[in-house]
Amino acid sequence: METITLLKKLNVKRHYDVIVAGGGVAGCATAVTVAKRGKSVLLLEKSNVLGGLATLGLVNFFVPMCNGRGKQIIFGLAEKWLRDSAKYGFDTIPKPWKNGEPKEYTEIRYTQRYSPYIFAIQLMEDVLGSGADLLYDVIATEPVMEQNTVKGVITQSKSGMEYYTCSEFIDVTGDCDVLRAGNIPTVKGENFYTYYGRMVTLDTCKSAIENNDILKAFTPCRGGEVNLFGDKQPSDIPLWSGISVEEVTDYLVRNQRHMFERIKNGDRKSREIATLPLMPQFRTTCHLKADYTFTVNDAYKHFDDSICAINDFEHKDHLFEVPLRSICRKDYPNVLTAGRGACGDGYGWDLLRVIPPAILTGQAAGEVACMAIDNKIGVASVDVKKLQSILESDNIMVHFPDEYVPEDKTVIIHGKCMQGHL
Repeated sequence: METITLLKKLNVKRHYDVIVAGGGVAGCATAVTVAKRGKSVLLLEKSNVLGGLATLGLVNFFVPMCNGRGKQIIFGLAEKWLRDSAKYGFDTIPKPWKNGEPKEYTEIRYTQRYSPYIFAIQLMEDVLGSGADLLYDVIATEPVMEQNTVKGVITQSKSGMEYYTCSEFIDVTGDCDVLRAGNIPTVKGENFYTYYGRMVTLDTCKSAIENNDILKAFTPCRGGEVNLFGDKQPSDIPLWSGISVEEVTDYLVRNQRHMFERIKNGDRKSREIATLPLMPQFRTTCHLKADYTFTVNDAYKHFDDSICAINDFEHKDHLFEVPLRSICRKDYPNVLTAGRGACGDGYGWDLLRVIPPAILTGQAAGEVACMAIDNKIGVASVDVKKLQSILESDNIMVHFPDEYVPEDKTVIIHGKCMQGHL
């Protein structure tokens, strides 16, 4: 059914200042930020818990938020939520970082592995506590466009098809599902043969009791085991973009069969699969084709329109700034993205998609949307200096200190020398 015909049958359910599609950590950060600025915001989540890959996807790990030399780079809501996640669930914050940035040099990195489901509930409490509206089990099917402006979003849920209008729209589905439905330019990625769930065994239960640590009761159970860089990707298994139902199904069937084969011969009385990922564990499916593409060649580069500083979670020293231009397009004045939807290429995309940067870019997207509303301008035209001042007041490092930059600026990614910004 064409959108125009469909709209004639649908009444506007409600107007919001901002609609956020996708309740992963980036979407939660966006919604909380908008609500705390006094704007009306609706967060749409297709599952029944918040957090996306960080919870449903069992990627329950705040990757390093420091430079590998004892200097913290990532703050803001990422810092708050990392600390919150250790209050009621697993607390794996390394000893040197227990009370904040270490006073002495350390190469131990600032990380935290948390309980995915407890953290999901904490995210819900933060979203609702901010004043944002939340809808579970609802799919944002397509945007309603007027030229290059999103006027609203059609949803499908237990209530049937409904229509919500908005002033600003932010797609943080992780796959740019709504942007693609609106024919807004996007770029698809590729994903390796990687899949894992959680298992408990009699041995792990014994270890948990002996160490008085429930975290030790869980151990991975795997399908594909290809790493972040695609090492040993089987030649007979495709790279999935993850943006078609056939690809999603093929990925899940292959991996679940592989996992099943691994456990068939085990002692059924001594092990059980505790949980499978409740969404595909794709890393890079589709992102906005934004005004700037972030790459590893941006290492140590300062951007005039930086919205946050981030560090490399796999390698020490590498520092980056994320430009506003990587989450928006000038020709789509009320459209933003964040997290996995931000525009990056290669390993640069990997740097943007992980939990801490996703939270920060989500937080920035929320601030940009509010400024665009207040000043009646496009998102790419906000006053960058004012935006950066607001972000800094939100405890976000906008520009990394030059004293953190090493003398040798050679950028080594997985053993390969990259150009970097010299």
